[in-house]
Amino acid sequence: MAFNVSKPNEYVVVTGAFIEDIKLIKKGWVWPWQRSSRFDLTPINYTIELQAMTVEWLEFALPAVFTIGPKVDEASLIKYARLLAAENVDSKRVHDLVKGIIEGETRMIAAGMTMDEIFNGRRSFKEAIMKNVQVELDSFGLVIYNANVKSLQDTPGSEYFSYMRKKTHEGAVNKAKVDVAEARYKGDVGEKEKQGLTRQAVSKVEADTVIFENETKAQISKAQSELATKQAEYEREAEMARIQAKLSNQSRTAELQKVYEEKRQIAEVERLRGDIVSKSKANFEASQQVANSKLYEQQKVAEAELYKVQREAEAKMKVADAELYAKQKDASGILAKYQAESEGLRNILDTFNGDTQAMMQYLMMNNGLYSELAQQNAIAVQGMQPKISVWNTDGSKTTNPVADIFKTLPPMLSTIQEQTGIMPPQWLAQMSSQAVETTRK
Repeated sequence: MAFNVSKPNEYVVVTGAFIEDIKLIKKGWVWPWQRSSRFDLTPINYTIELQAMTVEWLEFALPAVFTIGPKVDEASLIKYARLLAAENVDSKRVHDLVKGIIEGETRMIAAGMTMDEIFNGRRSFKEAIMKNVQVELDSFGLVIYNANVKSLQDTPGSEYFSYMRKKTHEGAVNKAKVDVAEARYKGDVGEKEKQGLTRQAVSKVEADTVIFENETKAQISKAQSELATKQAEYEREAEMARIQAKLSNQSRTAELQKVYEEKRQIAEVERLRGDIVSKSKANFEASQQVANSKLYEQQKVAEAELYKVQREAEAKMKVADAELYAKQKDASGILAKYQAESEGLRNILDTFNGDTQAMMQYLMMNNGLYSELAQQNAIAVQGMQPKISVWNTDGSKTTNPVADIFKTLPPMLSTIQEQTGIMPPQWLAQMSSQAVETTRK
């Protein structure tokens, strides 16, 4: 019993007990009553000098080198192991076997071909030999790895290929001479033809150039004409756009002028209204200052008189006391008067719920400022043909001037609204009878 291991290019063949035919392994045990051997798979070059005859009875020698070895597949290896493994792959027996197959197939192929076919079709001749030889080698598990068929040679007593070489040489020389002469001929003729063609081409190019220049000039003229037309159209469109813009600008200017005039008139009315209100407020403040000044002066006078009376009282105490009492009474009356006026203003302010603006408008009305305002409006609208409304009261006589003013107030306010756009205060239309009564008192 032994464990056999083969080299990479080898196989181990085992026969004997427990094996029906043969067994190929790379490694394994060889048991008792079994035998083993090794065979090499390395291809071998077979150099062969073949002699064959063509269909024309012409003999030739064909040197060739074939590289042949076992075909590496299971079926082929079994065939090779059964038939040739006992012999070395390059042994005389295997060499004679391969040489006999190659020579037989080569002679058979060459016998059906002419020399020219073999010589001119060396590639196809080689492929035909390899194909037929491989068919025969398959029976032995061999394969052709490469085949190198060298140049055909004459056999002893045959000079076919030497004459063919001479013929080929002379033919090549003659052909070269013809080629040289033909080349000279083609050179001379070609030179003249090229010169003529050059002149023709130059003339044609010049003619084409003139035609092209004329066409280009015509296209330029056409383009310039179209450009002038387009420019005229653009200028006309631009002029129309400028006119439209100018008209639009004038229209916009007129609209802005109209808006400006309207705003100016509104501002003028507001200015007049402000002047009147300012004047009324100034008059009210001036009246209040005058009243305070009068009170102060009268107090000063009373104090002076009191001082004088006190000086004179030393002689006439009783008279002085009486006069002092009288003067104090007068001063108290004046003070009470102004206190009453102040209390009245306070009551009026309370009546208008603390609305100083409403109280000022009432005082303006009570002091006749609305009449003055109407007079100023009349002066302002002189020559403007304003709408003038005339009214009077119901004809009844009364001694209460406030009542007379209230009777004339509605038509006067309506006229002011129509001519100046000033709306009457809301409180004036909704004043209670109690407030009117208070004002009368």
